[in-house]
Amino acid sequence: MDEPDTLIETLEELQAQGYTYDFNMTAHALELHKDDGICLTLSPEDFDIIKVYRFEGMTNPSDMSILYAIESKDGLKGTLVSSYGVYADAMSNEMIKKLDTRSSLIVHHPEEDDMAH
Repeated sequence: MDEPDTLIETLEELQAQGYTYDFNMTAHALELHKDDGICLTLSPEDFDIIKVYRFEGMTNPSDMSILYAIESKDGLKGTLVSSYGVYADAMSNEMIKKLDTRSSLIVHHPEEDDMAH
């Protein structure tokens, strides 16, 4: 199965581009635990989504995941990996709007484009 490697390769490529932080999603914000032990919370207005990558399972729709390349307003760059659609019910309206994947920023995995359309 190629999908996990593809997601990992994309994460590694983004890390090489400076997206080194690992963001975690909460209902109302993103959290970041820095190496010095400080926990930062970013409200939807505190960060921008630079690029979105969507990975679709070849045989099982539950294998879908989304990778977000994110930059905070003060320059912290990192990634967020989310299972496709799983957290929608648990998020605030602001977070749902911010993480909406119906955007021109989406990059579909090239090997899966034929399967997605």
